[in-house]
Amino acid sequence: MNSDLMLVIGLVVGALSLPALLNAWTESRAPRAGAIMVMIAIGLIVAATQTKPGGYRVDEVPEVFFRVLGRLFS
Repeated sequence: MNSDLMLVIGLVVGALSLPALLNAWTESRAPRAGAIMVMIAIGLIVAATQTKPGGYRVDEVPEVFFRVLGRLFS
């Protein structure tokens, strides 16, 4: 798995964890699934930044996201 794909998957999993965390908070229960998703997202993002020489800049993220989507749909 290349670093661009790891970054995009990490960002998507991180975004999907927010509703799970919010739902658990509003229902006054432990946010187990959301917390696991956050840990997976952080792990993937850290692995992506360490794998790519020089890491990622914030302004590169949209370009990386659309590059991965382009590879997926082409």
